[in-house]
Amino acid sequence: MINLTSLDITNKNLVIRVDMNVPIKDGIVADASRIKACIPTIKFALENNAKVLLVSHLGRPEEGNFEEKFSMKPVAESLSNILNEEVGLIGGLDSEDIFKSPSSIQILENIRFFEGEKANDKDLGNKLANLGDIYVFDAFGTAHREQASTHSAIEQSKIACAGLLLEREIDFLTKALNNYQKPYLAIIGGAKVSTKLELIKHIDNVADNIIIGGGIANTFILASGLNVGKSLVEETLVDIAKSILDKGKIILPKVAITSESFEGKNINKKLISDIKDNEMILDLYIEEETDQLINNANTILWNGPMGVFENKAFEKGTRDLSNAIAKSKAFSLAGGGETLSAINKYIKPDDVSYCSTGGGAFLEFMEGKALPAIKVLNSKGNGR
Repeated sequence: MINLTSLDITNKNLVIRVDMNVPIKDGIVADASRIKACIPTIKFALENNAKVLLVSHLGRPEEGNFEEKFSMKPVAESLSNILNEEVGLIGGLDSEDIFKSPSSIQILENIRFFEGEKANDKDLGNKLANLGDIYVFDAFGTAHREQASTHSAIEQSKIACAGLLLEREIDFLTKALNNYQKPYLAIIGGAKVSTKLELIKHIDNVADNIIIGGGIANTFILASGLNVGKSLVEETLVDIAKSILDKGKIILPKVAITSESFEGKNINKKLISDIKDNEMILDLYIEEETDQLINNANTILWNGPMGVFENKAFEKGTRDLSNAIAKSKAFSLAGGGETLSAINKYIKPDDVSYCSTGGGAFLEFMEGKALPAIKVLNSKGNGR
């Protein structure tokens, strides 16, 4: 893979695929974290007198149509405020203003407005590939998608390279996947086993222990022979959960917070062995045993909360987990939207060694899968 820092980009025109898919409220960016994650690559380009055209998606508009609520205008305004520099908004690929306006930074309208993005259309990919001198891919969060801006454009570009964020993501995720130090502890939570099953299977081969939390734990608790009441479970995966439990690496919390409803009717703290038929498990506690595992670990992979932490009544497990990881001296890698929300709520991103910007891409990378964007970037590098 060619990295941006290895190229002479002086006075070059760069098309940079970024992931600025941020929440917008009342026409204003509500959380600029993903925009800020792109800043090192943008600044590196500007410091080398390069001109920049940013390409990103935002939300899920109907392809081929302009929808005001999915416009990149608020993103351009937010980026302009962060950089204290004008950011021009480009409406279409045929605009005569591309790389010709006074501003060194421009952003293309939502790439999902353009016909053929999701289908990995070659014509759209070719247009994107030939807009500038170099096509830079820096959107790790979209690396698992084979689309025009994440695959075809890379494939058809004269020169394609990885931006600073992508390079950093690959370095840190590879460290947690292949270059780790033991003891290795994985903490996997979230709502459904089906979304994390491949991750659990893959990490089971490298981790010494796996702490299971969130709704995922319910299926494993049921597989262990205990009652889970009205808790969310995936009955079809109980046998698979049992086979994973039999390997002896899974650690299930012993204390739960239950309720008869998500709203918090009749909240109780109890052992998971005492769950009643009319109860739901909505939080799971970190105990002395698991706290010790976190303290002793040299590598920690964290993906997913321990419970429904958005509700104060069910936040203790996730809050205690966050604080325990923050105190740990281990190399810690966190990924996933809910995980990052928990970090921002209870600790600081700097309390974790690395917070990945990817959701689905993070999961697939940690499952050992070859991501389409990274695969095609590697092929461009090999053909250099």
